[in-house]
Amino acid sequence: MQSIPVDTARLGVLRCAIAPEAKISNFETQEVKRDRDGNPVWTVAVTVRQDGRRISVIEIAVTGQPKGIDEGRIVKVTGLTAFMWSMGDRHGVSFRADAITPVHGAPAASKTGGGA
Repeated sequence: MQSIPVDTARLGVLRCAIAPEAKISNFETQEVKRDRDGNPVWTVAVTVRQDGRRISVIEIAVTGQPKGIDEGRIVKVTGLTAFMWSMGDRHGVSFRADAITPVHGAPAASKTGGGA
């Protein structure tokens, strides 16, 4: 599996789309995936929007439950790496980070519609 370090400074604003969830390795038993050291793995869906481009959503795996992250919150992703994978006919890119932390002072997006 090829790993590619990602320069998050070039990604624009990173915002939590789906709050942290434990990554499930077995849906029948609801067993939580663990890293090589036995620590639980969590996932956070993050929107990426570079200037003048459409929004993309990526799911990032991280060891341990990220704290202070809620939907709409601007986040900082440290040590982001992309991994190319393939299984039979299927292939794609997965993402892993050393840490995902809230950007303090950056408000979460409003969860209610409307305005004015």
